[in-house]
Amino acid sequence: MSAWSEILEAVEPLEDLAFDSNVVERLAASEKTLPGIHFYTPTFKSYATSEIKDCGRSAWPAISITGGDCKLNCDHCKAKILEPMIPARSPEDLWRAVNGIVEQGAGGMLLTGGSNHRNEVEYDRYYPTIRRIKDEFPHFRIAMHTALVDGAIAARMADAGIDAAMMDVIGAQDTITQVYHLRRSVDDFERALEALTATSMKVVPHIVIGLHYGQLLGEWNALEIVARHRPSALVLVVVMPTYAAEPRPFATPDPHEVGQFFGDARAILPDVPLLLGCARPAGSVKGLIDAYAVMAGVDGMAHPSDGMVELAARLDRSVRVTPACCSIAVGEEVMAIDGLDAGLEIDLAEIVRHERERRAARKRQSVFGEIKVVGGEERSSCCGT
Repeated sequence: MSAWSEILEAVEPLEDLAFDSNVVERLAASEKTLPGIHFYTPTFKSYATSEIKDCGRSAWPAISITGGDCKLNCDHCKAKILEPMIPARSPEDLWRAVNGIVEQGAGGMLLTGGSNHRNEVEYDRYYPTIRRIKDEFPHFRIAMHTALVDGAIAARMADAGIDAAMMDVIGAQDTITQVYHLRRSVDDFERALEALTATSMKVVPHIVIGLHYGQLLGEWNALEIVARHRPSALVLVVVMPTYAAEPRPFATPDPHEVGQFFGDARAILPDVPLLLGCARPAGSVKGLIDAYAVMAGVDGMAHPSDGMVELAARLDRSVRVTPACCSIAVGEEVMAIDGLDAGLEIDLAEIVRHERERRAARKRQSVFGEIKVVGGEERSSCCGT
């Protein structure tokens, strides 16, 4: 048994997961010194110097200029991802919405919207308002989902004051045609990334692993595209086909193949921050995916599974934790590229102690929750009464 396999078995939440030993050995051999890792999670509030007072969407809200409408209606999303966002169907609505969220304490926002049939979000009439927002609130940060752009549009985004530009990079024509229902080419996606990286904006492309109905198809080509244009960071997410239609359901991506991809991403982009975003399948698959990401050397992870902080520490990775809720983590994973060393640093002994106490408390809560009602009296199965 290898040293890394023994480490995996030493982390209690991981001991029953079925890791692929070949993937583990490949990751162990590929990285001599793993970089530090930054976790964004609300579960480590005990490490913070103060409690999180608000863990709602107000910290980093998402605003859609089309409300819940999108003309592409992609198979993995069906426009449902837009529905819970704050609608701003006019520049005036956007101005009012931003003033409201700033008053609530927001430090930034994701600005997005549904695409037209060419995978373009029609921001044209919003640029003067975006510039006004940046002039009025200079510390308010704006991350924009750009979709496909050309050089002129990318320049307008930068001139308006957009801080970070995000787009999905798709490397397979079949995925573009079948999943996105789009008559655009892989070259169009590369040209858009090239146009964005030519501006002053931070550019943080995303690769959605398993986008082709749960299969990995164009991910490695997408990785090569990203490598040619050296973005500020790369966010990796794993498809969550919650809204997929019955005629073309999505399979859960193979976590071991995902782990292989993480290793390739780290090897191809050794100096580009790699961040694992919030979207991953739930359950034991998420544990496997997260553990492979830690072993591959990702620089940041939003909402890690149980045991990930301990695993990172046991692999001699310096660990920092930001006790952030979802909205903050989403914002930080695209905006805090220069601040990956922020957060509270913790050591292995503290992590293990905290994790053991938390798991023990969870077990006690589970046992005490097994209450039966007998003759109108509550009886607990753990106390013998």
